[in-house]
Amino acid sequence: MHKRKLRKARLFQWEFWPFYVFYLPVMVYYVLLSAWHRSFFYFTATNPSIDFGGMTGERKSKIYELMPSWSYPKTVLIEEADRSCIEERAREIGFPMVAKPDIGERGRGVEVIQDIGALRAYMPKTPVPFLLQEWVSYPLELGVFYMRMPNESRGVITSIVMKGFLSVTGDGTSTVEELLRDNVRAQLQLDFANPSVLALLPRVPKKGEEVLVQPIGNHCRGTMFLDVTHEADERLTEAIDRLAKEIDGFYYGRFDLRCTSLEQLRQLEGFKVVELNGVGAEPAHIYHPGFSLLRAYGIVLWHFHQMAKIARINKKAGTPYLAFRKGVKKMSDIRSYNRRLQHL
Repeated sequence: MHKRKLRKARLFQWEFWPFYVFYLPVMVYYVLLSAWHRSFFYFTATNPSIDFGGMTGERKSKIYELMPSWSYPKTVLIEEADRSCIEERAREIGFPMVAKPDIGERGRGVEVIQDIGALRAYMPKTPVPFLLQEWVSYPLELGVFYMRMPNESRGVITSIVMKGFLSVTGDGTSTVEELLRDNVRAQLQLDFANPSVLALLPRVPKKGEEVLVQPIGNHCRGTMFLDVTHEADERLTEAIDRLAKEIDGFYYGRFDLRCTSLEQLRQLEGFKVVELNGVGAEPAHIYHPGFSLLRAYGIVLWHFHQMAKIARINKKAGTPYLAFRKGVKKMSDIRSYNRRLQHL
């Protein structure tokens, strides 16, 4: 692909902008909200049961403990002391499985593990506690954003995104690498040095054969986010509301889940929540290709305002904002932790 085309996409298709570039104007609004709340860490009161409100640095294993066991895949936590018996723990899950750091974001360190050899290779490069999780093969992966005011009896769905995993369709003569050359999303977001991707590159798919290149549903790893918020009808809202209310102290965030169909999800059947994200979650439908930048900012700022309203209600009910010194210490700890994961 011509470099000029990639530069043009990176400049004018804002969904490919670095995270910090898009969020610079949002941070101005965050400072204003902080002044209004007289706390830089007001957001910690939004989800009282989740560490740091779920902004960053929360342990996924602790969040799963808040959720009903039937709502998420079979999951085991591997601490440092558990590594000697990891094969036994892996048998509790079965292959294939997903391995991911217990604390992590934006898909860093998440891998699909096909066999014991891949699991042994994953351990030495992951110097932190991590989770082994049952692979969920349901065909649809969705991000469903939910919020509820603590003084109201019912919440709302504000965003639904359907994830289109990065794949190529064979022509019978080209390799996967050649097929990816003209894919802007792959060229800008795919890690071609990843071992699982490297293994696919020389393959020549048959004509019409679809090859899944990246099975992890993160936008920064090449997944296309498609806006299906219109599916948030009365039945789906009621179903997600029922699920959310079973999670004590959760009012604002996104369910990342896999399901057999939206109709099954409306009945709270045929689904598993692979992750629950707190205040650090985004209404991910804004990343739909061609979505207006101004509209995206409007949606993100509105969500920040709602998050602040929830925090203020919870504070009046007795949940304090995190003290400034503790908040700064938490951010410092998170930066130190992330430096350990830079190579993932």
